[in-house]
Amino acid sequence: MTTPRFDELIHAPTRLSLVAFLAATGWADFAVLRDSVGLSDSALSKQLATLEDAGYIEIRKAFAGKRPRTSARLTAAGRTAFDRHVLALQEIVAGTAGRWPLPAGHPGSRSAASDGEPTPGVSP
Repeated sequence: MTTPRFDELIHAPTRLSLVAFLAATGWADFAVLRDSVGLSDSALSKQLATLEDAGYIEIRKAFAGKRPRTSARLTAAGRTAFDRHVLALQEIVAGTAGRWPLPAGHPGSRSAASDGEPTPGVSP
């Protein structure tokens, strides 16, 4: 069983996007990663190096003809860290359910349900 563990390294939005993408794909080409996350080449290289230094991804460099090709994939340690981080986030979200009242007009709030009026922009 995987135990939840919040991971500061993965939690950064760009790295979380990269790890989530790799968790769903396996090996991914540098250009595909760059375009999926919307980073410059240098910014992506820096993020990939950070993840590689942590042991979360593996980077493969090869040539297609004369052109260099860089690909990355999640390692087993990276998959475990990602899965644990996702579980930690789910626990955080589940732990806040019902703690605070929803704002008036929110589809799930008592005031929205009790006034009988439809909430603008919300489909029944």
